Amino acid sequence: MKKSILFLLFVTFFANAQNTDKDKINQMLDTWHKAAADVKIDAYFSYLTDDAIYIGTDATENWNKKDFRTWATPFFNQGTTWSFTALERHIFFDKSGKIAWFDELLSTQMKICRGSGVLVKVGKEWKIQHYVLSMTVPNEEVDSVTKLKAPIEDALIAKLQKK
Repeated sequence: MKKSILFLLFVTFFANAQNTDKDKINQMLDTWHKAAADVKIDAYFSYLTDDAIYIGTDATENWNKKDFRTWATPFFNQGTTWSFTALERHIFFDKSGKIAWFDELLSTQMKICRGSGVLVKVGKEWKIQHYVLSMTVPNEEVDSVTKLKAPIEDALIAKLQKK
């Protein structure tokens, strides 16, 4: 009986810890997106680990933190950043509780986008180590979008295949 009670307490504690971490992650991601909308570059980049990777919507956008900040700085300096608001988010944890991954649907100036990423717990804070932003394409529009992007991406495919 004592073992059952201890086990139940352990499971309850672990579930509550994950709920607390889910709340922290949701708040952190919302605050991160808001920092961009509020044109706060230092706050925005403080949520990324030093070795973070950011993959944007363009096939050429695969940046480490330093390169992403270099690319983004002119937008922050001009006050013309982006505004992403989560419409839906799912968060998952590894067994250690120190790594999490998520996917989110976002309302953006590009309409609905999808973000996904990997988070690591640094001390008591969650940080983004890897983030991927993708534009969504309605299935009935895939052919027209493919035709639109073909000339640009065919050239990029040829260039990448030569490497």
